[in-house]
Amino acid sequence: MLGDAHRKQLLSLARTSIECAFDGCFEPPEAAQYDEALRHPAGAFVTLRTRGGDLRGCIGSIYPRDALVRAVHANAINAAFRDPRFRPVRREEMGGLELEISVMGPVEHVQSIDDVLVGRDGLIISRGRYAGLLLPQVATEYGWDRDTFLDQTCVKAGLGFGDWRHPETKIEKFSAEVFGE
Repeated sequence: MLGDAHRKQLLSLARTSIECAFDGCFEPPEAAQYDEALRHPAGAFVTLRTRGGDLRGCIGSIYPRDALVRAVHANAINAAFRDPRFRPVRREEMGGLELEISVMGPVEHVQSIDDVLVGRDGLIISRGRYAGLLLPQVATEYGWDRDTFLDQTCVKAGLGFGDWRHPETKIEKFSAEVFGE
């Protein structure tokens, strides 16, 4: 768990990374200048929403391949400018955007859907070349039960409703520490 100071630091880093990108600055932060809690490798998602709550971008990394500060930096820029579902964020929008960060926990194979807890777990569903991920907070935000969460993750993967029941479908879960502005 990150303390409030670390959370504020990461949120500030995410916002600053996007604002610097408007001026052509994409240089990642030097991880050594941060506390150990922010230097450790971690996957992270950055979500951008309008003040009205509309999704404006969300991109992340699932697995811990780089320092947390570098993952937040890269994914803040990616969420703002490279989410294929949205046009790139404009500078004048920044004051109206709220940022949320999800620091990924370990990914675990789901043996039984009874092991999936809505509100605690995020899901990754894959089969063949199809794969989709929904963060833990998505099911709570929409008021979904477990089956609906599984169905919606299938849809995100490009599969059909109920395809999570198919024997070749791989279901994984993860937790995330979620915080925002």
